[in-house]
Amino acid sequence: MKKTSTRLADGRELIYYDLRDDKVRDAADRRPLDRTVTTSEVRHDVLLGDSVAIASHRQGRTYHPPADECPLCPSQGDRLSEIPDSSYDVVVFENRFPSLAGDSGRCEVVCFTSDHTASFKDLSEEQARLVLEAWTDRTAELSHLPSVEQVFCFENRGAEIGVTLGHPHGQIYAYPFTTPRTALMLRSLAAHKEATGGENLFDVVLERELAGERVVLRTEHWVAFVPYAAHWPYEVHLYPRRRVPDLLALDEDARTEFPQVYLELLNRFDRIFGDDEPPTPYIAAWHQAPFGTLEEFDGVVREDFALHLELFTIRRTSGKLKFLAGSESGMSVFINDVPPERAAERLREVASR
Repeated sequence: MKKTSTRLADGRELIYYDLRDDKVRDAADRRPLDRTVTTSEVRHDVLLGDSVAIASHRQGRTYHPPADECPLCPSQGDRLSEIPDSSYDVVVFENRFPSLAGDSGRCEVVCFTSDHTASFKDLSEEQARLVLEAWTDRTAELSHLPSVEQVFCFENRGAEIGVTLGHPHGQIYAYPFTTPRTALMLRSLAAHKEATGGENLFDVVLERELAGERVVLRTEHWVAFVPYAAHWPYEVHLYPRRRVPDLLALDEDARTEFPQVYLELLNRFDRIFGDDEPPTPYIAAWHQAPFGTLEEFDGVVREDFALHLELFTIRRTSGKLKFLAGSESGMSVFINDVPPERAAERLREVASR
């Protein structure tokens, strides 16, 4: 992998990740851009104990542009985009309309391929491995920023999810706090560790799932399963067999095997509802241990956390979506219409042959 860092016309950082070491990236951003002005502010909710990002400048962000005006495609002739070069393998840049900025963190866009019509599942294993390396590198770099406590790599796919740019891409959020969902996991981890004299709850969950009926696929270094208490109609958790706290700690064997496993999962997601259905909308979310202090979670250290990816769709059946209604949005109590055991069975049925 070759990494080349440059700057866009408004001062934002852009990084090319190339498969070839001899690739030269010297194209300049020719757009007449003013410096980006953001109004991001993180406010703490004293009743719930969580935080909300207030980012009014995002009202003006790009919204469903036509394909020939996509800002994530490479620049061609007089059609100038966020990527100055005429092609790329993987590219990462600071979001022009970030939810988090400055002392409130940082937001980046990850473009998986220059092919506007592709999806992550269409990548070769070599290309998918390059994305993994980009995620890992950005996690390392962002973790050193003084305002950053947790790094979150994720992909939203599909208009149903709320995606406003059709180009295959994901995002990286660098939060100035430990996110509420991670904090819940750490509290459960701490309580179980104390109650059992040191047992790791992630290890217990993985062992139970490996012995059960909800495993979707397993390999030497990875296992994917539908969790016992799945929140979403079709939800898969992907864990490395060897517990590690973040992407940085994955060993070479797990990195090598990841593209094959992940691409297979994504292809299965697109086959859940049949070949005549449009691509399945999904969210793919990496959960990594925070880089900040864990003092509030008694007895827990970073190495107790288990890196894993959660992949889920809001489509519950053909032509129907799972909406977050009163119970989910008002009280955070999910109601799942698809039994996890049936979801796992279906995801095994649609395996590649």
